[in-house]
Amino acid sequence: MIESEDQSEIIAFLGDPNTHGVDKVERIETHFAIIFLVGNSALKLKRAVKFPFLDFSTVERRGDCCKREVDLNRRTAPTLYRDAVPITRGGNGDLSLGGSGEPIDWVVSMNRFEQSSLFDRMALDDALTPEMMIALADAIAAFHCDAEPMPAKGGAQAMRWVMEDNIEEMRTFPEIFESAAVTALAENSGPTFDRIADLLDRRRDDGFVRHCHGDLHLQNICLLEDRPTLFDCIEFNDDIACVDTLYDLAFLLMDLDHRDRHDDANLVLNRYLARTGDMRALPALRFFLSCRAAVKAKVTAIAAKGNVGRIRDAQSFLQLALDYLVPTSPRLIAIGGTPGTGKSTLAQGLAPEIGAGCGAILMRTDVLRKHMLGVDILERLPESAYDRETTQRTYDRVVKETEAALDAGLSVIADATFTNAQFRKRIEAIAHARDLPFTGIWLDADFELRERRIAARTNDPSDATVDLIRRFRDEPDIPEAWHHLDAGQSLDRLIITAHEKF
Repeated sequence: MIESEDQSEIIAFLGDPNTHGVDKVERIETHFAIIFLVGNSALKLKRAVKFPFLDFSTVERRGDCCKREVDLNRRTAPTLYRDAVPITRGGNGDLSLGGSGEPIDWVVSMNRFEQSSLFDRMALDDALTPEMMIALADAIAAFHCDAEPMPAKGGAQAMRWVMEDNIEEMRTFPEIFESAAVTALAENSGPTFDRIADLLDRRRDDGFVRHCHGDLHLQNICLLEDRPTLFDCIEFNDDIACVDTLYDLAFLLMDLDHRDRHDDANLVLNRYLARTGDMRALPALRFFLSCRAAVKAKVTAIAAKGNVGRIRDAQSFLQLALDYLVPTSPRLIAIGGTPGTGKSTLAQGLAPEIGAGCGAILMRTDVLRKHMLGVDILERLPESAYDRETTQRTYDRVVKETEAALDAGLSVIADATFTNAQFRKRIEAIAHARDLPFTGIWLDADFELRERRIAARTNDPSDATVDLIRRFRDEPDIPEAWHHLDAGQSLDRLIITAHEKF
């Protein structure tokens, strides 16, 4: 790091309550900025520093980045960001905010929010809920969908730079990172990268490299007006911000995983995939997670400055980066039952602890059918969408996506009625052909229980209705060889019972 200018006068000016006509100014310091909390406002001053990946070394550069920060963050937080404001010096030598003199520095002006609404604080307080995670995944999916494609960025070359820069930077901290661990990361990352290099280029060419957030972790998400809101995106380096959309999401997944919030990580991942249908990216997921953990290790080491806690954090991120690259044997679980038996609820409950990384991938016919037909997952389909031909195409899609996920080393939970014997055989054959463990679970429930559950559904992709199950009460084709579980027991007990069958 290079400090290019003395900002002490500006820091004292912004920290003086008299500057703002208030009784108190609070300060929050980060690696690259100082935030001054003043009444209902927050003023963010960029530090005059220069790193290989960031340059705030001149007033002009900081001014441009402040303006760009406001513009880019208005994509996701339009009510949070106000403007870029110059700090000027008048003819008498006094400093002022937004004056007419020559700018000597710049700040980003924002509306203030309570620090307790930050998702990293809420995680510490165990205040994050599944509903928040679903809303967050929906917000990220919508943001990525609208983000500008950047075909000149990303691809294999860009991810090679990320991988190699992480290794190079970590080698400059021998007092923090053991040489053997850094070498192991380099040796394991290379072959993994080689296997997905062509995929990375195809995704760039297909429009999946976009102007994303770039720094999407819990500290840069807040609950604003009861909605998860992304803020503080990368404005200073387009090579960091213009990335594969799944790589952007991977920072959040890794952060949740590092905090032992595996349920949340799996919920966000599967909801995001349900919203976007972006299953083709899955072979790159664990490499993306590893790179994100390595980036965090590197940045934490830069900011450590002898702090024992930060040093340990940096080392733990390096270990996580290594863990993501360890080959694992995935497994395939199929959960079947008639509508209302709780298949999706059980699948969601099992997924976080099945397999490595962020858990198992959910393959749900209700979701994949709607992706195939090009409609939102919560849009109700007509009965004609459940004809034999469309249903067969849906089965084909489930098989194809399941094969790809397993081949990428990810465990899968297939969620369908599975009343079609031929479909069941195809699912089982996927695992047997790969010599992977397979578990088939069938949920039994009486009609009254299923009726109550379907009537209580909200925000669910299933199109099943009470009227529908009343019209089709015949006994289905039941897979006798699968494990039959009582769907009427509590979810916690049902998950335990299901685990006993693996």
